[in-house]
Amino acid sequence: MSKFAKGTAVALLTLALGACSSTGSEEDLVLNQKSPDALYTQARTSMELGNYAKAVKSLEALDSRFPFGPHKTQVQLDLIYAYYKLDDAAQGLANIDRFIRLNPTHPDIDYVFYMRGLMNMQADRYFFHELMNIDRTDRDPQNAISAFKDFDKLIKSYPNSKYAADARKRMQYLKNRLAQYSVQVAEYYIKMNAWSAAAVRAQSVMETYSGTPATERALEIMAQAYDELGQNQLKQHVMMVMQANFPNNEMLQH
Repeated sequence: MSKFAKGTAVALLTLALGACSSTGSEEDLVLNQKSPDALYTQARTSMELGNYAKAVKSLEALDSRFPFGPHKTQVQLDLIYAYYKLDDAAQGLANIDRFIRLNPTHPDIDYVFYMRGLMNMQADRYFFHELMNIDRTDRDPQNAISAFKDFDKLIKSYPNSKYAADARKRMQYLKNRLAQYSVQVAEYYIKMNAWSAAAVRAQSVMETYSGTPATERALEIMAQAYDELGQNQLKQHVMMVMQANFPNNEMLQH
């Protein structure tokens, strides 16, 4: 490339960046000139049209310029929902925690706890894996654990909340996911011939996540581990539990 061509490319890039910067500054200037009502109307219109990125800009401007304005709590609630729709769990959770800290007795606090659970479920989700139907229940379960606790707190603190029924369904899904994760950890211990660790992990499934589909596999792991450890009495107890709950299991046919 000639020096002239390189110089032209640099100049064009500079102009383009300057235009973007100018556009951003102009947009910020327009937002800073609007009244609280105008900003909120714009934000609501953007949300109704599904333009959550634009809604967030208006809501953030409103939140920073008029923190004690007439729409202050509704702005925070709308921000939480907009961040959820944008799949921005980090910002959403930060705003949720701030709302709970500043408004612990707000009439919609049950909704906020419900959204906290949804945000943590969202953070636990891997869209690409779901799209390709790839099982990744072996991923770090910390967000799933947090979501389970959020929904549990909602149900216990606000049992009559209109979000309680859906929260219970989501807790069952999370319970299944966490049980499967523990089984996969136990199976890893088996591969490492860490039989005692495998038995303990499988036992935790029985104690914490009873009634989930992973229970049968957990019993199989416990029976195998106790057999390897020479713990015949414990193995027989596990087989009795398996007989009572899963009479068609292959291990019982031998």
